[in-house]
Amino acid sequence: MSPMLALLDRGGAVIWVIAGLSVVGLAVILWKVWRLAVMGAWGGARAESAVTAFRASGVVEDGRGGGMRLMVVRAAMQAVMDAALSPEQAREETERVARRTLAEARRGLRVLEVISTVAPLLGLLGTVLGMIVAFQALQASGNQADASVLAGGIWEALLTTAAGMAVAIPAALALAWFEAVIDHVASDLEDLLARVFLAPSLTRARAAE
Repeated sequence: MSPMLALLDRGGAVIWVIAGLSVVGLAVILWKVWRLAVMGAWGGARAESAVTAFRASGVVEDGRGGGMRLMVVRAAMQAVMDAALSPEQAREETERVARRTLAEARRGLRVLEVISTVAPLLGLLGTVLGMIVAFQALQASGNQADASVLAGGIWEALLTTAAGMAVAIPAALALAWFEAVIDHVASDLEDLLARVFLAPSLTRARAAE
């Protein structure tokens, strides 16, 4: 048996649950990095160019793709240029698209939040259960108690606490990073959409109607 499997075996059922959480957490982190990259969370040049062109000449960026910023900006430009929509309706439609896009970007974060919260608690539970077993063994041994046996039981019980913290810390760090990335996207969208709705070309078009 490998050293890692031996440690898992000594940690009992709780440490196996924590190990399962570590696998789930790692999978979610890798998937989330890939998903945010596909959604263009770390890009925004095309959205910036599209807003600049729209403000200059009222040209709506055509095409597909370009990331979440461009998708929301494109929806905003199309909404404000739609004569059937009032300015208030155009803003509401844009906010709906923005909320849906940001909600999609946040998918999976709740799993990391749960893992970062539950893993230390499971570790503590495993330690408490292990300590109970160790002290029961100490009581049963009576006057013949061996300190080395007690020490061995204690360090085995503490394995689950260490494992829970080892799983929770990366999950919490990844969660904080993903939230920072999404908050940055939301801040960029707020700025871009404000510039779309205050575009000089749009003001002239509304005035001419």
